[in-house]
Formats: sequence, structure tokens, C-alpha cells
Amino acid sequence: MDRSEDNKIDKVIHEPARLKIIAQLYVVESADMVFLMRQTKLTWGNLASHVKKLEESGYVEVTKDFVEKKPRTTLTLTEEGRKAFEIYRKNIRQMLDV
Repeated sequence: MDRSEDNKIDKVIHEPARLKIIAQLYVVESADMVFLMRQTKLTWGNLASHVKKLEESGYVEVTKDFVEKKPRTTLTLTEEGRKAFEIYRKNIRQMLDV
């Protein structure tokens, strides 16, 4: 996937549900799936599907653990994901300023 800064819009991030997820993760250190589900208003299955795509792209890191014997899935924006989102924002601004 070409992630150069030459005014291309990253289609992985540009999809509305994934954009919501990335934007949430950009402002917090990490978030669990329940928090993201509430913030993005996505269903569990829809959120999981988009998280998988973001993970495959290297934009998020998924960690699974247990809290009081209950499974918890936590997401963190990777350095690559953070940079990709910053480039995405820059390119969108440039497009809108034309």
C-alpha cells in the first residue's frame, strides 16, 4: 500500500467507521472495545471488522487480556497509524483549501 505524502487520501483511514476509530485512538493512549463501541456507535461485529482491517494495515495494535476473569480487548494506535492519520489530516486540509 502506498502511504506517501503526495496528496493521496489513505482509503483505509478514509472509510467513515475506520476514521472514527482512528480519530478516537489519536487522542487517547489506548481504548478498549467497549469504549470505542460507545464512542463510535458501531455494533460489536462492525467494530471488530474495521479493527481487523486497521490491524492488518499496521495502524493499530490489539492486546487481549483478562480483567477480573473477563476478557478485554484494548487498542493502541501504532506509530505508523499516528503518522498515517497526521498525513491524512494534512492531505484533507490541502484538498479542502484548493
